[in-house]
Amino acid sequence: MSLREKKAEKKKKEIIQSALSIIAEKGYHATTMEDVAAKLLMTKGSVYYYFKDKQDLLFKSQKMLLEQSIQNIEEIMSKELPIIEKLQKVMVVHIEFLITERTGFAMGARPDQFFAGDQLQEIISLRQKYSHCIDKLIAQGIESGYFNKVDTKIVRNIILGAMNYVIEWYSSDGSKDKNELAKSISDYLLRILIN
Repeated sequence: MSLREKKAEKKKKEIIQSALSIIAEKGYHATTMEDVAAKLLMTKGSVYYYFKDKQDLLFKSQKMLLEQSIQNIEEIMSKELPIIEKLQKVMVVHIEFLITERTGFAMGARPDQFFAGDQLQEIISLRQKYSHCIDKLIAQGIESGYFNKVDTKIVRNIILGAMNYVIEWYSSDGSKDKNELAKSISDYLLRILIN
């Protein structure tokens, strides 16, 4: 990636983060491209240089979050770690990233509400890729004898459902920081798989 491309990617991320913070305050439908531009002290035309419209901005934000999630899990999966530690690290990183990017993930909870056609298919495909990584970790743990024999897809959905629901109730004012909370949740969820 050239320096120019890196700068463009950095600017896109800034715009996405700004847009998501405004959406968190005003809601998707009330947020305008003018709001996003104003927050970044940019012209509306400059925002349109990177994104064709608000829908494109939302789609690319979801794509960026899912691609980063996949990169996070693949990095952990490539490490030489015991399977229990590997799955726990995946859970902790998942929860921490979810809390950090809370607004973006909340918007993507029901992709069919915001996307259709090719955009929806691409989001679903990325979500499935992430799910398959979790399936693979669970299957490896079962094969190695560290995890109970379970229905992998059901357990994966229970784990992902529990982790993803954190955005509904997490508060930074709570007694645990996001790392402590993520570790506690992962400890409980691992009990589904370990005797």
